[in-house]
Parts: sequence; C-alpha cells; structure tokens
Amino acid sequence: MNKTYRLLTFIAIVLLGSFGVNAQGIKGTVKDSETGAGIPGASVTIEGRSAGTATDGSGVYSLRVSAGTYKLKVSSVGYTANTISVTVGSEGITQDIVLTQSNASLNEVIVTGTRSGGRVKTESPVPVDIINVKELTTQVPQNNLTQILNSVAPSFTSNSTTVADGTDHIDPAQLRGLGPDQVLVLLNGKRRHTSSLVNVNGSPGRGSVGTDLNAIPSFAIDKIEVLRDGAAAQYGSDAIAGIVNVGMKKATGKLELALYSGANFSSGANNHKGGVDGAKHQIDANYGFNVGKKGGFINITASGTIRDATSRAKTATDQIFNGYNAVEYQAMKGGYDLNKLFTDVNAIKQFGAAVPYFDNATKSAIGAATTIADLQKALNINVSDQEIALRGISRDDFNMKVGQSTLQSGQLFVNSAFPINKDHEIYAFGGYGSRQGDASGFYRRPFQNRTYTPLFINGFLPTIQSNITDGSFAAGIRGVLGKYNYDFSNTFGTNSFDYTIKNTTNATMLGKSPTSFNAGGLQFSQNTINVDFSRKFDFLQGLNIAFGAEGRFESYRIKAGEQNSWANYDASGNLITAATQITSKDFFGNTRPGGAQVFAGFKPISAAATSNANRQSMALYIDGELDVTNRFLAEAAIRFENYADFGSVSIFKLASRYKLTDNINIRAAASTGFRAPSLAQIYYNSTSTLFNNGVPNEVGTFTNTSQAANLLGIPKLKQEESQSISAGFTAKIPTANLTITADAYLIRINDRVVLTDNFSRPSGVQTGSGLVLQQIFDQAYATAANFFTNAINTESRGLDLVITHRVNLGSGVKLRNDLAGTLSKTIDVGGIKASEILVQNGQINNYFSEASRVYVEEAIPRVKFNLSNNLTVGKFDFFMRNGYFGEVTDPNVVDVNGDGKISAIVVNGKAVENEHPIWGAKIITDLSFGYAINNATKLVVGANNLFDIYPDMNYGPVSAKRPSGVGSDGSILYANAASTIDLSNSNQFTYSRNTSQFGQNGRFLFARLNLTF
Repeated sequence: MNKTYRLLTFIAIVLLGSFGVNAQGIKGTVKDSETGAGIPGASVTIEGRSAGTATDGSGVYSLRVSAGTYKLKVSSVGYTANTISVTVGSEGITQDIVLTQSNASLNEVIVTGTRSGGRVKTESPVPVDIINVKELTTQVPQNNLTQILNSVAPSFTSNSTTVADGTDHIDPAQLRGLGPDQVLVLLNGKRRHTSSLVNVNGSPGRGSVGTDLNAIPSFAIDKIEVLRDGAAAQYGSDAIAGIVNVGMKKATGKLELALYSGANFSSGANNHKGGVDGAKHQIDANYGFNVGKKGGFINITASGTIRDATSRAKTATDQIFNGYNAVEYQAMKGGYDLNKLFTDVNAIKQFGAAVPYFDNATKSAIGAATTIADLQKALNINVSDQEIALRGISRDDFNMKVGQSTLQSGQLFVNSAFPINKDHEIYAFGGYGSRQGDASGFYRRPFQNRTYTPLFINGFLPTIQSNITDGSFAAGIRGVLGKYNYDFSNTFGTNSFDYTIKNTTNATMLGKSPTSFNAGGLQFSQNTINVDFSRKFDFLQGLNIAFGAEGRFESYRIKAGEQNSWANYDASGNLITAATQITSKDFFGNTRPGGAQVFAGFKPISAAATSNANRQSMALYIDGELDVTNRFLAEAAIRFENYADFGSVSIFKLASRYKLTDNINIRAAASTGFRAPSLAQIYYNSTSTLFNNGVPNEVGTFTNTSQAANLLGIPKLKQEESQSISAGFTAKIPTANLTITADAYLIRINDRVVLTDNFSRPSGVQTGSGLVLQQIFDQAYATAANFFTNAINTESRGLDLVITHRVNLGSGVKLRNDLAGTLSKTIDVGGIKASEILVQNGQINNYFSEASRVYVEEAIPRVKFNLSNNLTVGKFDFFMRNGYFGEVTDPNVVDVNGDGKISAIVVNGKAVENEHPIWGAKIITDLSFGYAINNATKLVVGANNLFDIYPDMNYGPVSAKRPSGVGSDGSILYANAASTIDLSNSNQFTYSRNTSQFGQNGRFLFARLNLTF
C-alpha cells in the first residue's frame, strides 16, 4: 500500500509541476455549423505530426507551434471532418473552425491493419472496431480496460476469476473464442509484452499466457481499434485471432480529472446476506502540455484504484470438526501444550472425558483405549454441529471468500512526441504500474491433515497476496527520407508477479511453522526493435508498399521462494530429500503435505530451470496495398520469422475489398499465421494444490522437456500454425443514418498448445521407468503431474454483426444506437495428437480430457450481443446497454437430467463422462445518467447489472452411478453403488467458477465526476 501511495504522490508532483506551461500559437473554437455552439471533445491535430489536442467543454482549443503554415484536421463523432490551412505569425493566430453534422460513423478512419496512413473503416478489407474509450470513460459504469471491452465488443471476452491462484489478480482476455495468447496487443501500434503469469488453474484460458490489459489505465487511452482477423503476416506471432491496438491520448492544454466511486448493492452481497460489498474507488488525472515551438507535446496520465473484495459463498455444509478436534479444544482450555497432545494417550483420555456432548459409547471407547490406534477409532467421528455450538461460532465462520479479490493499484503513463523539423520527429511513450492483490483459497478445516490445529484451532482461510509490477518504455524516430516514410523504434516491457502467502502454515513444520511466507515469483521481459519503411507509388489508382524488420529478445525467470514456503519436513524437522524418510503425520496417521498451504513456493530447482530461459527471434516482412481501380482494393503481405528455439516459418495474407456501389462494399481475406509457445509454456514448473470437487491434489507442472514428460510419452512442443479466411460486407444507408457490417470467418489452428490433465504418480512397487517416475514425483512433492503440449487441432467458425445508427434531432438532441453481436463455435478436429506410448498405456484421455475440450470449446459464450443506446439532450445524456450473454458449458460433470447416472461416451476405448451442466443465457442491463453542470464539470450516476442478475445456481450434492468401464459390445458399464458429486463444494461455489460469462457480483451502482480545467 505504501508503494502505491508513493507512486500517487510522485504523479501529483509531476502533474502540478506541469501546469505552468501555457500553450501559444493557434487557438480558437470548434463550432457546430447549424447552432454555432462549441463542440466539446473534438479532435484537433496538425496533419503529418503527432501534436494534437481536444476541445474543452465549450469547444475551445489551443496548440503551441512555431511560425509557419500548417494544415489543421478537426474531427468529432457526429460531424464531417474538416481540414483547413492556417498560417501562424510570431504572435500566434485565433482560428475558429466549423463542422457540419453528419453520420460520422460512416467515415471513421482506422490505422490498424494498414500501413498506408489510414483508411475509412467501412472501406477496410478486414473488420475493425473503433472503440472511443475517451468518451466511454465519461458515460459507462465500467472503468478498467477489460471491463469496457467485454461490455462493448461482443467478440471480446474477459471476466474476473475466483479461487484460481494468481489468475484472480489478472483477467484473461479472449477474442473470437480463441485463447488469451492468440490475440496480439499493441500500444500506439507497438507490440506490448505479455504477463509473466501462466494460468494453470481451472478457468477459461487454462494453460495460456495473455497480456495484462488492465496494466494500461483506461484514462490514458483515446481509442482502441480491434482488428477481428488473422494478422500474423503483418504483425508477427500471436495475432491469430486478431489485434487490440490501444491508442494513447495526445491532447494538450488542459487538465482532466475523474473521480469514481461505486459498490455492489446486491441481494447476493456478503455471502447472500445482502447489503453492500466490493466497493471501488478510483481517481484519474490526465494533463498534456506543449513542448517547444514545433508542435511537440507530453501527455501524462495517473491512476489510482482501491477495490474491496466480494464474496458469494453460502453457509458451509461440510464436515468441520472430528472427535480429536473436540479433545484438542478441551486441552487448550486446560492449558495443555497441544503440540504434544497427539502422541499422549493419557492426556487425550483425560480431556476426551471433558467433552460434554460425547455420548456414552464414545466416552466408553475413549476410557477403554490403551493405544493411539484405539483412540483414532473412537475419535474418527463428525462432531461439527456440536463443536460449533460449544465454541460459540457458526458455520458461516468457515465460508470461503468466493468473488473478486481485493486490489490496490497505482499507474503512471506518458505519451510524447518532439518534432525535429517538418520531416522528422522523436517520440516516446510508456508507463509503470504497481498492483497489490489479496485473494483467498479453500478454507482449511480443523479435521483435515493439512491443518495444524495447535496454530489455528478453528482452521484457517489462507490468502494469496500478489505484488504485480508492470513497466514499459518505447522510443523511436519517424519521418520522411526522400520519398519513403520511416519509423525506427525500440520497445521494452517487463512484468513481474511476486507471491506472499499469509494466514497459512507449512503443516510439516508443526508448531514451528510461520504463518506468512515469501513464495517467490515470476518475471518476464521483452525487448523489440523495429525498422519500418513505406512509400506510395503513382501506379493505377495508388500503390503503397511497406517493408521492414523486427528483432525480439525475451527472457523468463522463476524466483525461488524461501525454503519453508515449499519444503516438506520429516517428523524430526529435517528437510525430506528421499521418500524413505519418516514423513510428518496427523493424529489419524495421514501424511501432512509440505509447503505453504494454498500456494507452495517455487523451489530453487524450478528457478534454476529458467536461468537460461531466453529467446531471440527476427522477422522480415513486406506488404502492399493496391487500389486497382476506384472500386477495387487488393492487399498482400508476406512475413518470414526465425525463432532461435523453433526454427523458421513463412506466412502470408491476402485481402481485398470491392465497392459494389458508393455505399456497399464486399470484402474477403485469407491468411496463414503462427504462434510460438511462450517462454512460460516452455519453462514453467511448479507444484500447486488443485481441487477437484473439493478434493485437494498436489499437482506438479513439469516442463515439456523434462524426464517425466519423456517417460510418459509427451511429444515435444512446437509452434501453432493457423489458416484463416473471412468474408463480409459493409453497407451505408445515409438516408437512415445507418451503417451495417457483417463478417463470417473460419480459423483452423494446428498443433494447439494446451495444458494436459493430470497424470497420477505410479503406485505400488515399481521398477525401471515406473520407479524413476515415482522418484521424480516425490522430488516435486506431487501426487499428479501435467505438461504443456501440442494436443489438438481446432476449427473456429463465426459471424460478427455490427449495426450503427446516428441521428441528430436538432436543438441539441442526438441519438446514437449500436447493435453488435457475434455467433461462434470452436471444435477440435482430427482427433487427439498423442504419442504411441500414451496410446499403448491408455493415457490419451489424461493427455486431453473431456474437461479440457469444454474449456477450449464451450466455457465462454458462443453467442453474445450488445444493444447500446445513447441519448443527448442539451446538458443531459442517457446511456443504456443491454448485453446478451449466451449459454456456457461447465467442464465438470453431474447428473443433470436426474436419471440416477452420469452419461458417458466411449473415447479411445475408455468411458468418458460428458454430462455437463449448461448455464443459461442472461441479459445484463447497464444504465447511466449524465449531467454537464457547466463546461468544466460533468456528473454521471448509474448501474452495471441494473436488475441484479446472477448466473444459474450451481449443483449441490447429487448422488448418481458413475461409469466403471466399457462392455465387450461397446456399451457403458456402471458401478453398482452411487457416489455423490457436489459441484458447489459444500455450498461455497454458489455459481460456477470454471466458466466465464458475465461475472457473479450482481448489481453495481456508481457515481463519476469528470472535471476539466
């Protein structure tokens, strides 16, 4: 927290110190041609330069430039852009500019996907969404980047996860239903680095490494362009699903502030008791000032956020205490040393007799006991309700915290450009952010072997505290050399994720265990060098050729935690290095797991494995855009990339657009692409506690090149390769102020990288490779293992639809309506790509399981639509959005249809359960009201999820027969006895934590105050 405060103090000093710089040169007012009123928020830029600004609430602008002649380009949503020539003398000039109202959405210009200097969105050969973040941050309830994109871009999906270790602190983002690592993020057109975190827990995007979009403050952003098409041939690895290009603000001459506060006012708040939780407070500041007399600028954004946790669990219903816990409590009250109790027969008998609610049979068994084994038998009883009453507590005290994590963050971002002369300018941008999160895991009950009750007599709820640091800096020079445009740049980015585990123990250390551990962390760095050239030729109706080169250098490191965060100690307190040592056991003889509970620290051997986790790659590209006629556009791109660890690949893209009429275009594209496995997917290795239906398992993630992977027959990693095609049309209907775009696509990905399911430690007496595997598992303190591998090919099909309507009703009344939707479907094709060793040992279903299939294909909505309506009436504006989030499938199984058994199919000769819950579609309504108090002040109040909608309720305990095998006739055989599956984990997961639909926090009410000076 202190780190965040220091950052915000520094931000304030920088901003306050900037106020003394006054703009001179060109000033004036941008006015509406009909009403003569000033137009707030209009963009004013100097053609050919980065310098620019935006008008204030009265439509006033100012730019500082040296004497000379310039072309001013002025644009605003709802108006036709206007470019005028202005000559500036030594004393400056006042120049008012008039804009004419129009359907501005018809003529929005995009720069992503083209190197020709910009193209009208509806005339692009591939679909690109333009998201005016600057405007949205004064209207909508959402105020961080992933929330905004999730609510306005149907093809984009991102939600907070819960009880998913580090993923609770970073929201994975997906485009067109593909993985978080199959979308490339650009900042000001330059490649953004990814997170250091790899998602290994049970949530959408499992096994992937994405980009932390929330590391970029939304208040620093002018607009975002989302290119919904394969673009690897133009931008390189990862751009299989598309591009998210984040454009930073450039405005100068004014200070903008935003004060935001809100909370969940929901029936489900505070573990369904109602009231308020999840409070969020955020302050943002943006200030830009001119530098020099040639149009240079520096734009600074600062942001600080404090967010409280939410929890949506219900009253715990599972076992909490056993008979021995009852004896412990009496011994504690009697002043006995609990560290010695579990081996003291006489003491146990003494304090057992003091438990007031033990029945006569139990007391007799305790009294007659002569050994610990006798007492184990007598005390292995569930006394939860009696002990809860005796201790004066309730079952609610044992609830988990299931919801969003606590978060504190501070960010500082800068965007700048400094013209040298009319042909060349230096630019730089980047930022630094620090985020501290606090999320909880599964409650450790007193009766469990992982709970050392002398330290926590009532058990404990362990927490994972994260410290995420993200930094980036890009600098370059661009301009004109002869007839060529050039851009030389270097972009550096780094992300670190450090873990501190609190309110926990290492159970094998017994009473000597600390309750807080430094568990180590992860770190990723990337440096990218780009050299880009382009030139326009007077050939046919215009030819633009671009070519360039890129060099990228990456490194990945695991930082080891302190020894007691990961170690397993024997009964004498010595570090276990061989399986023959005597392990630490609880009273009932169960082996205690080592390492900090909830998240075992990273081991030195894991850190050592990344000591040389570096990679270099280089790329060459050329692309061309040819206007064959005034109606026909053709584009082509070829890219060659070489990776030091995966070799070379050549990919291409072809795209075209044809104007059927002035208002109707058809377009199509075909491309190949690739994605090299991330360094984290190659080198990440650790042991974590993963829960399956509430049952803990110590699961080791081993590298793909490890001996364990080789013995199990896991194939070597290689790059993913893709082929994609798309086709669609755009239509403008000026008389109705409508634009319509529709695009269909097909994306085939070969050798898709996934995280396997768990392979169990070989049991019994083993020899040869089986013995080696046992030793490898034991060294990692793991009972199961998983690996990264190229397991499947997938095929994704979909249709994206966008309809935009703009109308000016006069007298300051404007209406804007947007309907955007996506229909998508992903399937695996061609079967599971397993080795002969896996086939012969019947391990294919562990290699790529039914649950893994659901994560890839059905865990996020395949149908998603947004209808947004924005009405402006003078100083008032009204915003409403209805979002349709389609059904999702849970990767877990349960008896959904109530026939007393779990349905299954036969896969590779094995019975595979496939009766999954399907959580139904929902409509979420956002509503906000804004009032411009004056030209400098605007107040907005509203709600996200106005009607307090939640996902479908999870399944509690369900008893059903489960498959036991496959009959000789291919039929599914079932066990004679039924077993119980509880997806809610004893009422804790009221809603599924394994799918990503729209979150589970309910109604959120907010107020935002925007100030401009």
